[in-house]
Amino acid sequence: MDDVKSALLALLREAGPAHHQAYIETDGDDPDWPIWYAGYLRDRLNKLLGLGLTKTQYVVLLVEFERTRTGMEPVPDWATFWAEQLLARYR
Repeated sequence: MDDVKSALLALLREAGPAHHQAYIETDGDDPDWPIWYAGYLRDRLNKLLGLGLTKTQYVVLLVEFERTRTGMEPVPDWATFWAEQLLARYR
């Protein structure tokens, strides 16, 4: 597997539990999840992919990724799908 994809997957898989922990009182429920994820991931994604995207740009991307992913049948794993989408656009 590509080193960048492996690093992306590791970062995204780290973010999931971190988000859940941040919202433990609501059992991970966060209607503004794209904002949290974008803030958590922005700097490391930019470094990993050699980008300079803003938090707002990541919010838009993540919302788009999730709309696409949840409309698929079967619904793919979110981390794998997001990593593949990022690589398809920015590599």
